[in-house]
Amino acid sequence: MLLSQEHQMIRDALRTFVRETIVPQAAAWDRDGTFPHDVHRQLAGLGAYGVAVPEAYGGAGLDYLALALILEEIAAGDGGTSTVISVNNCPVCSMLMAFASEAQKQQWLVPLARGDKLGAFCLTEPHVGSDAAALRTTATRDGEHYVLNGVKQFITSGQHGDVAIVMAVTDKSAGKRGISAFLVPTDTPGYTVARLEEKLGQHSSDTAQILFENCRIPAANRLGDEGEGYRMALSGLEGGRIGIASQAIGMARAALEAALAYAKERESFGQPLFQHQAVQFRLADMATQIEVARQMVWHAAALKDAGLPCLKEAAMAKLFASEMAERVCSDAIQVHGGYGYVSDFPVERIYRDVRVCQIYEGTSDIQKILIARALAQ
Repeated sequence: MLLSQEHQMIRDALRTFVRETIVPQAAAWDRDGTFPHDVHRQLAGLGAYGVAVPEAYGGAGLDYLALALILEEIAAGDGGTSTVISVNNCPVCSMLMAFASEAQKQQWLVPLARGDKLGAFCLTEPHVGSDAAALRTTATRDGEHYVLNGVKQFITSGQHGDVAIVMAVTDKSAGKRGISAFLVPTDTPGYTVARLEEKLGQHSSDTAQILFENCRIPAANRLGDEGEGYRMALSGLEGGRIGIASQAIGMARAALEAALAYAKERESFGQPLFQHQAVQFRLADMATQIEVARQMVWHAAALKDAGLPCLKEAAMAKLFASEMAERVCSDAIQVHGGYGYVSDFPVERIYRDVRVCQIYEGTSDIQKILIARALAQ
């Protein structure tokens, strides 16, 4: 698949920004656990917070292919920052575009797409990961309000976010058809960051456990009708898988570029590492795997932009790209030898950052289940 001139310009602009602004700071963010507010404001100014949201609602008015390109570039600079941007785009903005009322779009989507606010998505719970239909968080109707009680786990931007889309049970007898979606400002009494996770990687992105304790919100904050939340979540996660796959490709590309540069500079047995055929073959395999994954992502994005079904293709892209990226990052460490295992070189950080791509937005096994179901139809 070839990129249009517009898409090439978008990619090139983000690549320049990332090279000049994110790359020089990423190691420090990782070391100190810094959430880079200033950089996020700059990314918002570039349209990265609402890439596929129409300009009328504060977005960039682009498409999912552009989103894939943008996330790849940001992830090539810093994995954690790309995760924050990915979640704000999909599922947060994408769910609001698809299911919010006009009043909700004006109140919530516009500032989220502009980057004036940051969104979080609260689905996973301490005892519920892949089995999303088994949620325990409840939303009880009380006149013109709902009262939320429960715990959400592994929530990206749970601390720094301004508004969360929360999936909660409104009818315990209805299974997944009893799940509804709600917009909850994070400054609402009863919304509490119970803990921040200490993670292997992506330290520039906060991951929180959120406690909802008699958290009262207006009934007007419900998205759609009661019982539609599960369907909404699946819709949002479809686009999110394109985003996660794009992140994985960006991190893998950064690892390849670092390994290639090192191989050209480091001498072994009287010649640069790159002159050894074993190293050449390893780098060739890395580059090939990255390009295959990229074309899979672009294909899934193109299908979504055309309004065609892409659940299978998005799952395939996410599965292949996330598993490919870990292999490529591991190979990049191998090219560096002992230096790849220490923090003086970026491949150690990238390897830690990329591992979670096989877990969030649906594990690799869940992607295989989705693909198999699609094949059986």
